[in-house]
Amino acid sequence: MKIIVADTKKEGSKVAFDLIKESMNKGIKTLGLATGSTPVDLYKEMTNSDLDFSNMTSVNLDEYVGLAPEDTQSYRYFMQDHLFNQKPFAKTFVPNGLAKDADEETARYNKVIEDNPIDLQILGIGRNGHIGFNEPGSSFDEQTHKVALTESTIEANSVYFENKNDVPRYAYSMGIASIMKSKEIILMAFGKNKAEAIKGMVEGPVTEDLPASVLQTKDNVTVIIDKDAASLLSPSSLEENK
Repeated sequence: MKIIVADTKKEGSKVAFDLIKESMNKGIKTLGLATGSTPVDLYKEMTNSDLDFSNMTSVNLDEYVGLAPEDTQSYRYFMQDHLFNQKPFAKTFVPNGLAKDADEETARYNKVIEDNPIDLQILGIGRNGHIGFNEPGSSFDEQTHKVALTESTIEANSVYFENKNDVPRYAYSMGIASIMKSKEIILMAFGKNKAEAIKGMVEGPVTEDLPASVLQTKDNVTVIIDKDAASLLSPSSLEENK
């Protein structure tokens, strides 16, 4: 696990963009993408660049259950708005929030991932240590699944809705086993509210109680954080990455 501490979110996003560009120059074909506030500046870097994604495939981490693709709060809409409309990909995959059968949808998405192996996965991290919507207690062996969101995740996501009651209670998410199949992972986190999760991810035990801690077991993981998110890490953790 390589840790890069940037001065600002914008600077950290630029570092992530440069890593994506470097990987594309090496011939990668499939990006795993995330939503939420964390990757917004990264997607700005991508849309403002001269990179051509028209031969690339994207596979998104998750989607709310019950939201149509055209719903402004859906993750499909988010991706269209922040990236795909400006930088078309050859193929883009997001779980279907309106799927009538959860088992059929999760099986379909597992096949998507199998048919489009992810070369480089972008991740954020929740304040409770979740990655994707894999909440504390999620099995490390699970693939795509329907998730009941925790109260802390609903609270964190309520800033994007008119009121907390509008936040969906369920989502489809790549499982941790699905995420760990990615050849390379970049995890980004910014702000003091992510500091405890980052400390647990980097220095705590590998435990399903903090899903992101599983990244300690994988090679080719780069963690990009700002000084606030890094504020609880021990000097030894940072020293190892100099």
